Order: sequence, then C-alpha cells, then structure tokens
Amino acid sequence: MVTTDEGRVIVIDTPPELRIIALAHHLRRIDAVLYTHSHADHIFGMDDLRAFNYLQKSAIPLFGQADVLDDLRRSFLYCFVPTQAGGGKPQLVLSDITAGVPFDLFGVHVRPIAVMHGTLPILSFKLGEHCAYVTDVSRIPDESLTHLANLDLLFLDAVRYEPHSTHFHLERALQVIDELKPRRAVLVHLSHDYDHETVNRSLPDGVELAYDGLEIEVPNA
Repeated sequence: MVTTDEGRVIVIDTPPELRIIALAHHLRRIDAVLYTHSHADHIFGMDDLRAFNYLQKSAIPLFGQADVLDDLRRSFLYCFVPTQAGGGKPQLVLSDITAGVPFDLFGVHVRPIAVMHGTLPILSFKLGEHCAYVTDVSRIPDESLTHLANLDLLFLDAVRYEPHSTHFHLERALQVIDELKPRRAVLVHLSHDYDHETVNRSLPDGVELAYDGLEIEVPNA
C-alpha cells in the first residue's frame, strides 16, 4: 500500500485477506489498485473494494495488463454486467497498462516493469524514482534490471529457503539484491518456513523480512 502526501492510497493487488488487512490497519480509503497478475492470492479480495466505494462515494480505478483485466472480468463477472444496483457490487473502472509504459497516478510516477513468474509474464512496479515492488518473480529480464538498480527501497520476493520454480528463494533473492544494490531491501511474499527474528539476524546489512503493518517513508520524485 502506498499513501501519497495528499492522503491518496494506492494498493498493489487485492488479496483474499483485504478486508482483514483493512480492519486491522484502519484503512479508510483506497483510491486505485495496481495488479501484478491474476492468481487467486492476488485478486480474490476484489469484492471488498465495494466498502470503499461506499465510503468514498466514487468508483475505483484498477490498473493491469489486458490478460489480467480479462481474468478479473471472468472471475468477477457480476461486477461488470448489468445486475442489481444499490451498492450490491463494487464500482470499478478497468484501465489497461503495459510493461515499460509509465503513467502518473495522483502525482506518483508509476512504471510497470516486466518480470517472469515461472513461464508467466507479470508486472512489478517502480513508484517514483526511489522505490520498487517486485513480487512473485523467478526471473528478471535484463531490460527490466536497469530500472531496478540503485534504488532507495526494493521490495523483493523470497518465498522460502529452497529453490522454487516460480519464485525467488532466499539465496537467489540475496544474489539479486547484491546485483541491484538498493540502499534498503525488504523481502516479501514469505512462507511460514521463516522464523522472523532468526532470519533477520542472519541477513546482510540493509536487508530485512517484511511484516504486517510495516511502514516506510520514501521520497516521491
């Protein structure tokens, strides 16, 4: 979740736990959603956006690649065909985005960056010039690496200790961090294989495991 200086909230993906997350962290608005891909653990909380439609009295724009938007229309058909009115379904506006084609969102420069999730091409996101979020990745193409180097903050997938066919494991994530050289790296999409405190003590300086409720301030430029 990204909160701008003006209080706009941009969410990356809508996991099944979105309602629980919103209640636990007192989330009062969502102004837009960026989708990395359409696997269940990244989209199945989409219906929970209807509560934010009610609070904000407005539709919410969703940004994703064309195949992801098609999957959303298919998985949540009732949201996109004429059915009941009166708050019974989320009010959403779908916007097609493409890897390598940046756009501005509430004053944030957003660059969709292509990465591979096994054999599936998905998106990561560079937000401004200082921060990027890269989840569910098993390979970063060379042309994408150039946009992820020397950041202030990099969020990077590291699902478990052992190698995985569709995700970075811990050793591979640390190799990529060493190559990209962010000032700070936060490992995400973590399994229960990790004991948080034990693993954190073993990580290189500037690298840490994420946790629920983590907040980090970065420049927006």
